[in-house]
Amino acid sequence: EIYRIKLPGPPTKIGGGKPENQNHALIFTRGEALQTIDMNQDNYFEEAFKMRNVLEEFEHSCHWQRKPTILGLREHIFTGSVSSLAWFMSNQETSFVTISQRFLASPLRVRFHYGHPDIFDRIFHITRGGISKASKTINLSEDIFAGFNSTLRGGYITHHDYIQVGKGRDVGMNQISSFEAKVANGNGEQTLSRDVYRLGCRFDFFRMLSFYFTTVGFYFNSMVTVLTVYLFLYGRLYLVMSGMEKEILEKSIINQNKSLEAALIPQSLFQVGLLLVLPMLMEISLEKGFRTALADFIIMQLQLASVFFTFQLGTKAHYFGRTILHGGSKYRATGRGFVVFHAKFADNYRLYSRSHFVKGFELGILLVVYEVYGVSYRRSSLYLFITCSIWFLVGSWLFAPFVFNPSGFDWQKTVDDWADWKRWMGFRGGIGIQPEKSWESWWEREHEHLKYTNIRGRVLEIILALRFFVYQYGIVYHLDIAHHSRSWRVYGLSWGVIAAAFLLSKIVSVGRQLLGIELELVFRMLKAFLFLACLGITILLSKTYGLTISDLLAAVLAFLPTGWGILL
Repeated sequence: EIYRIKLPGPPTKIGGGKPENQNHALIFTRGEALQTIDMNQDNYFEEAFKMRNVLEEFEHSCHWQRKPTILGLREHIFTGSVSSLAWFMSNQETSFVTISQRFLASPLRVRFHYGHPDIFDRIFHITRGGISKASKTINLSEDIFAGFNSTLRGGYITHHDYIQVGKGRDVGMNQISSFEAKVANGNGEQTLSRDVYRLGCRFDFFRMLSFYFTTVGFYFNSMVTVLTVYLFLYGRLYLVMSGMEKEILEKSIINQNKSLEAALIPQSLFQVGLLLVLPMLMEISLEKGFRTALADFIIMQLQLASVFFTFQLGTKAHYFGRTILHGGSKYRATGRGFVVFHAKFADNYRLYSRSHFVKGFELGILLVVYEVYGVSYRRSSLYLFITCSIWFLVGSWLFAPFVFNPSGFDWQKTVDDWADWKRWMGFRGGIGIQPEKSWESWWEREHEHLKYTNIRGRVLEIILALRFFVYQYGIVYHLDIAHHSRSWRVYGLSWGVIAAAFLLSKIVSVGRQLLGIELELVFRMLKAFLFLACLGITILLSKTYGLTISDLLAAVLAFLPTGWGILL
């Protein structure tokens, strides 16, 4: 024994499984070139005959071209025919591994390694830290760090399309979303890494911009797009609730700004995301002809591709933002299964509750409040463009998992899903109870990142949660029962209503525990008494103080966000 190194934990838990295996296996390989193949990849016999030509790239490079350290190859996605979602992902991936990769390699010179069938210069990488970075959490997207490492150490990365390798992509909605969540988490960790900082410092200005917009900038822009929708709607909410909008419109010299409308309407068309479709259309046009590309694009729209990609925008924004705020991302096993099956409602709820459903409901309530109390843009076509695109976003986030769920609207499966969801909601959690079995365990795991975050992350979470209290403060002064009063007493009484609601729910829960099954009749009588008391108070308020049905509906819009804000 020459010397001993103490490892920071068990050998199997130091780093990620795949990168550790790659770097460990590297010492047992032979030759000067090394090809990396993922487990979900295939190969074709006729492509193997081209390998000699590919390896020549490492030997006889032009006098003006450097010898490559990583040589990128294209992929052929063979899972496109499994489902419409698989076809969308196949088209998206095909455009990324062909035209996008070629453009990243030349002229932008910012192509890295993406876990594709790239060929490495083995001698170069075995002396420079291996072909992966294996630290847990920070190197969640372990492949791209090999590209960062190669570029930082003076390597040259290129891409060629004359050889391809087969690849299977995710085919189900939940698999795809888990994969997108993993990539978004990994991108958030890249943003916090030293490698990205060092590349940003050492690139020239133009290459730095290319690097930004093709790596972390893409996800940052996705997050900013969603945040812009929030800022716009909350700004509108403030204008409407404070009465400033009405004041501006009444005293405004220009009531209808036609030039503003003319400028914003075409911008709204581009905002749909048509520019992001351009690379895909160009690549299909190059390979199969423009007519086929146009036909494919139209069929994709008819199969609700826009709904799917809008939904994935929410996935990217949520997981990237959460990683930036709190860190601590983890690997998500997607399975890469070939079978498309019906996902239960409880599974969809667990996966999309915080990332899509809550945000969709929030934006929906904002739009309803804006519709009820707002007065601007009513007679102009701009109103349609402003609200319809956001309603489309809300609809996509709330209903996409069910639209793309096989047998999603089958009545028997819906009944079974409802029973399963009720069982999951009612099962108490505890030590050793899996999140798939109990709502309580799922809630604990969903907020697990808050236990390990720092003070900055917790303070920012609290500040972000304060936005849910704005609704109540604005809406209660617009109720008929308030009689246009601007007194603080109105706002104080609204908190009295919330306290009464909490008290009622506590009485019911304590009554259920104390009376139980033995005195079920007494418990039901207690609930009936509480219901009649609430009904009597409502009738009394309507007769005495002018409470209306619209006030009750508005109170729901006001108090629902407040309750969620208290929970957060």
